[in-house]
Amino acid sequence: MADGSSSNTKRNSLILHHPTNLKGGWNAAIFIIFVEFAERFAYQGLASNLIQYLTNVLNEPITQAAKDVNTWVGASSLFPLLGGFIADSYLGRFNTILLSSVIYFAGMVFLTLSVTAFKHKLLFFLALYVLAIGDGGHKPCVQTFAADQFDEDTPEEKDAKSSFFNWWYLGIVAGSTASVFVVIYLQDNVGWGVGLGVLAGVLALALALFLLGIKRYRKEGPAGSPFTRLAQVFVAAWRKWRVQATHGHYNFFHDEDEEHHEPHHHLHVQPKIHTLLHTHQYRFLDKAAIIDEIDAESKTRDPWRLCSLTQVEEVKLVLRLIPIWLSCLMFTVVQSQVHTFFIKQGATMERSIGPHFQVPPASLQGLVGVTILFAVPFYDRVFVPLARKITGKPTGITVLQRIGVGLFLSILNMVVSALVEDKRVGVAKEFGLIDDPKAVLPISIWWLLPQYMITGISDAFTIVGLQELFYDQMPESLRSLGAAAYISIVGVGSFVGNIVIIVVEAVTSRAGDGEKWLGNNLNRAHLDYFYWVLAGLSAVNLCVYVWLAIAYVYKKVDEGHLTSSDQQGSGHKKYKPGV
Repeated sequence: MADGSSSNTKRNSLILHHPTNLKGGWNAAIFIIFVEFAERFAYQGLASNLIQYLTNVLNEPITQAAKDVNTWVGASSLFPLLGGFIADSYLGRFNTILLSSVIYFAGMVFLTLSVTAFKHKLLFFLALYVLAIGDGGHKPCVQTFAADQFDEDTPEEKDAKSSFFNWWYLGIVAGSTASVFVVIYLQDNVGWGVGLGVLAGVLALALALFLLGIKRYRKEGPAGSPFTRLAQVFVAAWRKWRVQATHGHYNFFHDEDEEHHEPHHHLHVQPKIHTLLHTHQYRFLDKAAIIDEIDAESKTRDPWRLCSLTQVEEVKLVLRLIPIWLSCLMFTVVQSQVHTFFIKQGATMERSIGPHFQVPPASLQGLVGVTILFAVPFYDRVFVPLARKITGKPTGITVLQRIGVGLFLSILNMVVSALVEDKRVGVAKEFGLIDDPKAVLPISIWWLLPQYMITGISDAFTIVGLQELFYDQMPESLRSLGAAAYISIVGVGSFVGNIVIIVVEAVTSRAGDGEKWLGNNLNRAHLDYFYWVLAGLSAVNLCVYVWLAIAYVYKKVDEGHLTSSDQQGSGHKKYKPGV
């Protein structure tokens, strides 16, 4: 059975990656990058200016509008967990992307109708969350599906994949930036119906473009519920809790054939499972792979009592990522200010360019994208080669170091933002406009330029790093969920941002001086104090992250084996470096 499975796997691998096969690689990935460009164009065109619609059209208070935006962004970033599970377990990534794109398009059509034909607040919010559901299927699958077009077992394509994540994020940023400059202007100066109608048209174009490349894609079928494999390890380890120690050499079970070499569909290939080497963290889980007397005497293996070593190591991979996930939440709390309080700051400042044009306050978010458009190629083409000469690492610095740089920059971002806000309020006091929240202060909106640029640079480090980490370090069968997990950092971070706002409001309301830090009148409020609080929390968070990153153990792959039937052969063991 093992030999047959191994030969089937090798045959499928040859079918997929034969030199004459035109499927996969950049020929396929470029279609998916353009699709993601269009999807980000639509999402950012809505999210970037949503707080303006809530406050100016629906007349919500600033703090309530900020919480509504954070809640919607949070939901949009948590639905991918469900979408990733469905893709990995049942539909596959291609089918999930197709279905979610249709739902996403329908949601945008409903949203357009809610601000034009019907003008109903309930329909508006209902359409927002239909969009969130559609985005939940799209986000976790499209990046993973694009990365799957590159074969990790082919040296040329493996090198291309390393660069892919930078250019993938560049495509996302290009779409977001174009939307911020074009769609927001239409929303503020022509009408929300026109602006949202353009987004619906772009989504229709994206769906057509995705289908245009259908014959070029490498597709992997669903591998079944990944949670079953995870649960089996915990149950098996618990059932063997009497095994006294897991130090030293043990008779570990290595066979993976039963779990992974099922009959292949003629259109899809099952995800490849690489043999993982044993690590010494979470040693209590090793008991699940130890063959004890009961296992040895049994004629058949009970998967809920004996798991393979690779299966155990897959669980460890997931457990190692959880602390990193938690330590990045404060980063997204800081970044969420771009969609909320940064915009309201800009709305009070001088925005004129020439006698007839005013910069929409939300359009400054385009500066984030412009910064990333320069930062990512610079990182890929200049920084990495220079760092490689110093560190000797192929990637210049490790992915965790890259994320850490972004976390540090987020602290700097809040410090700069606090100083600029203090300057803005000082101008309001100087010109006697402190009690006029709608007054345009004689201070240029370009004072906000540094905080937007730092946001872009920190994104180029941390967001791209998280994308790569949660793709590379997740088990192959969980990669859609890995993408969803990285996206959910944004979602949970948005909810954490809401909690910080609520706590700050509650504390400052009891202060007794009559001035809330986050009141509707930003001239009387103390938004700068709020930014200092975020800077302090982010500094504490960075210390925790550094401690976790130092202790992190990267995935250890036996490069000489693709299937367990070769387990007894001689393979080269490659250890990925630590922090």
